Amino acid sequence: MIIIPARMASNRFPNKILANINGFPMVIATAKRVEGLDKVVIATDSQKLINLAYDYGFDTIMTGDHHQSGTDRINEAATKLDIHEDEIIVNVQADEPFIEPEVVQSVINRVKSSNCFMASCYKLIGKEFANDPNHVKVITDVNENAIYFSRSKIPFEREEHLEYFGHLGIYGFTKKSLKEFCELSPAPLENIEKLEQLRAIYHGKKIAMVRVESESFGIDTKDDLEKALAYFKT
Repeated sequence: MIIIPARMASNRFPNKILANINGFPMVIATAKRVEGLDKVVIATDSQKLINLAYDYGFDTIMTGDHHQSGTDRINEAATKLDIHEDEIIVNVQADEPFIEPEVVQSVINRVKSSNCFMASCYKLIGKEFANDPNHVKVITDVNENAIYFSRSKIPFEREEHLEYFGHLGIYGFTKKSLKEFCELSPAPLENIEKLEQLRAIYHGKKIAMVRVESESFGIDTKDDLEKALAYFKT
């Protein structure tokens, strides 16, 4: 199951998930990108979004307005839905309207093949994205497990370093591991970087990564939206 956490509040870009993406609200454009992979449910705290999703034929579930992260929101949704504890749940952020379906499928496959706590994905990026704190970077170990995520450019460029890897905010869990993740105490690094995935690493959990080819990037600001619309203009 694919669950898209969708909240109206956004400090940097108010109501961004309703922004027009080639004729569709952003959250709907995202849902349409992945609807061919598995059942899609939009988890939200907004009746307006419930009605909007209904108009476009997508299932929704109402969740609380107290959640600190999208992962907490999808955990509530998974708890309310009739899902077996071993079922794979993929968190696709509502601000990924250009995500390629094959990228999401790669994360699903990684969960199935790695027996991991959770899975995600990354791609090769240029220095422009590497220097941008809105785009999260990741480094991995020899087994393709995440070592660290940061908004800073990592690794440190003491000598010329040609490869940097950007994290795509697509997460795969089982219902059981999703619940466990949300029961872990927040990590100091998570609060410093404002990256919830660091909670898993802090508590010694493995995040299995898969390298993908993708042109997509999350839309955090109005500038990101303008860049995306220009880049993906058809």
